[in-house]
Amino acid sequence: MGSASKQSNKPSGKQAGLDRRARIAELRAAEQRRDRRNKIIASVVAGTLVIAAIATGTWIVVDANQDKKAKEAAAAAPIDGVQTFGELSRNHVKEKVTYPQTPPVGGDHNAVWLDCMGHVYDQPVENERAVHSLEHGAVWVTYNGKATPDDVKALSDKVKATPYSLMSPYPDEKGTITLSAWSTQLVVDSANDPRVGEFFTKYVQGKQTQEPGASCSMGAM
Repeated sequence: MGSASKQSNKPSGKQAGLDRRARIAELRAAEQRRDRRNKIIASVVAGTLVIAAIATGTWIVVDANQDKKAKEAAAAAPIDGVQTFGELSRNHVKEKVTYPQTPPVGGDHNAVWLDCMGHVYDQPVENERAVHSLEHGAVWVTYNGKATPDDVKALSDKVKATPYSLMSPYPDEKGTITLSAWSTQLVVDSANDPRVGEFFTKYVQGKQTQEPGASCSMGAM
């Protein structure tokens, strides 16, 4: 009996080449799918970030506008107890001036103003120079011996943080604490009175200012 010939299961060289190319094509297709998927994810993330940035920016703008409107409303609102004194003279003089208000709120004054960029004086100051600071839009905080150390500390902190304001003791004033702006005045009993903050908001460089934008830092005693 003759032996049967054995058939080989090995793929031919041509078939192996086809299989290899098919495998490479499959791998490339999978890689392209991954690339497309990653690009889609990146686009979604980037879009989300852009939307978030726009939303945040819009929120900041809206918040700033609301804050501005709130300040404008506060500046326009009347403050209980505030006195105003109408038109006052504004001449520069060298002599002492007798003022009808104590402390004064305006009138003729010295040609040199006091430093009023948040300056706290520990001694009484010259009326005539403080009045010139009021002309530039400053708020002048004064107090007598009835003010407590806590009052003085709170008011000092407020003034130091507020350009166009100044503070000094004023032993002869009737009220415990007096806030003065040009032709405008408010007397309070405590630094905790909410009208103190309202007065600063309304009158620091407020509409009563006679010389808007004038310097408050080049004056002297």
